[in-house]
Amino acid sequence: MEWMDYFKAFLFGGALCVIGQLLIDKTSLTPAKILVIYVTAGVVLSALGLYQPLVDWAGAGATVPLTGFGHLLAQGAREAVARDGLLGAFTGGAAAAAGGITAAMFFGFLIALVGKSKPK
Repeated sequence: MEWMDYFKAFLFGGALCVIGQLLIDKTSLTPAKILVIYVTAGVVLSALGLYQPLVDWAGAGATVPLTGFGHLLAQGAREAVARDGLLGAFTGGAAAAAGGITAAMFFGFLIALVGKSKPK
């Protein structure tokens, strides 16, 4: 992998972070609402065919953030609809994201076993 790939990923991922921080600082949006906006934006941009070129250019900078999760859901739904018909619209996104969600839950559980929570 070339250093420029890392730079592009940093640039795109950093831009998404800057946008999120500006939304937190300059609007009354909560982080939960911004999360929903980012995932929905990933789905919409993917449906319009605009997110895949960003993935091709930025790599992990576009697939790791929340917009990448939305893109993954849209891709999974699109593939499942082509394979299973209308039912795939409801099952495809979950099936495509199942591995990542399972890994997040598993590692979160492991950290919860090792870590000790403290009240604020």
